[in-house]
Amino acid sequence: MSEEKPGIQELRDELAIRDLVARYSEAVDRRDEKAWAETWAEDGIWNVGPSHATGREAVVKTWSGLMELFRFVTQMPQSGFIELDGDHARGTWQVMELGWPHQGDPSCTLGVYDDRYRRTDAGWRFAERSFHFVYMGPPDLSGRLIGHPSSPLPAEEG
Repeated sequence: MSEEKPGIQELRDELAIRDLVARYSEAVDRRDEKAWAETWAEDGIWNVGPSHATGREAVVKTWSGLMELFRFVTQMPQSGFIELDGDHARGTWQVMELGWPHQGDPSCTLGVYDDRYRRTDAGWRFAERSFHFVYMGPPDLSGRLIGHPSSPLPAEEG
């Protein structure tokens, strides 16, 4: 049996992490709590807006509470990059989310996920996800633009 060529494991790891991000978003779309929970490390940390949770059980409880506010949510990761470091990695993803609440008008959320991943016996999992809001408001984008967390907005003209 021949040895694996250099870089093959890194490609496998990156594909596995990209699959993790896709499974996370798909579980949001399907409201599949079990599938969503399986994307997290047991000691995972989730930061989204004012909500902070540590440990898979607390993370899932927080997510379930947020999901109860909506009739339907769809989450679309737009682009991302991954930096591997052995059994750990980090990544950043642009995300768009459309939500139809039980009360009120539909909303559009644009944001950035800063992630840390860890290889576990079950595969790659989120060790930490921190969501930074860039925009939240009507889908026609007439709401308040918050801006990217690493790049301040230029001053508005006129």
